[in-house]
Amino acid sequence: MERIESCYSRNMPRSSQGGDTGFARDLDILEAISTAIARTHAGVRLTDIAEATGREKSQVSRALSRLEAAGLVQRDDTTRQFVLGWKLFHFAGMTAEARLIMQARPAMQELVTSLGETVHLCVLRGTDCVTVHSEVPNHGFRGLAWVGIAAPAHTLTAGRVLLAEIGDAQLRRRYAAEDLPDVPPTGHINTRTELLAECARIRSRGYAVADEEFESGLVGASAALHDFRGIAVASINVAAPKARLEGKLDALGRHLVQVCHKVSTDLGARTGTRGAG
Repeated sequence: MERIESCYSRNMPRSSQGGDTGFARDLDILEAISTAIARTHAGVRLTDIAEATGREKSQVSRALSRLEAAGLVQRDDTTRQFVLGWKLFHFAGMTAEARLIMQARPAMQELVTSLGETVHLCVLRGTDCVTVHSEVPNHGFRGLAWVGIAAPAHTLTAGRVLLAEIGDAQLRRRYAAEDLPDVPPTGHINTRTELLAECARIRSRGYAVADEEFESGLVGASAALHDFRGIAVASINVAAPKARLEGKLDALGRHLVQVCHKVSTDLGARTGTRGAG
């Protein structure tokens, strides 16, 4: 395996900065593992971690056992190499969603004020769309019921606008069968071919709209939020009775693109990110 000291040394270990505590030394190990994985896309041997952190193998071994017990690292029984553990990804996921909500909430509140309609923040989980936050007007008593609920992504504008971002090849892998499951009686997208065509339309205009597809009498529009990598990490959705938004869906979609562009910029997205502006 390629030596990792050079890439790790760019970030000076905390223990060499005067913070020589057990916690700081454990952070040095986690940083050494993550830096090596980012460079090699493979696990890291005990010897390489010891060399990168400048510590004895026995010390690093004891620390790794402690970190493994806490779920912060994981060792492959076959290769004996270490990777980051499931708990770090759990924490990262919680942190990412918390930051998404914090950054998106002011814009969502402005939408509620200007439109008087319920606004949802949604994320993609496989082939499901999950609402992680909602802002609801005084008359929107149903909105909060969606928080934490997963629905088939292909049936919702909030899900389709995110599916459009992952590309046709990934879509075909996620939807192996031609017939789509759990399509509501009012749904217009029933097959993978129809979903691919709809995602192409979404990519061309930057937003998704639906007219009484998920539920009779309900319409909506969605646009995607992008992070600093240019990856779509969430969508902002506005849903309302058709009588209040009839003839306004495309204008709403374009407005949501502008709103999402601003929030994406706050998340670190570069100007010109596809789909964000």
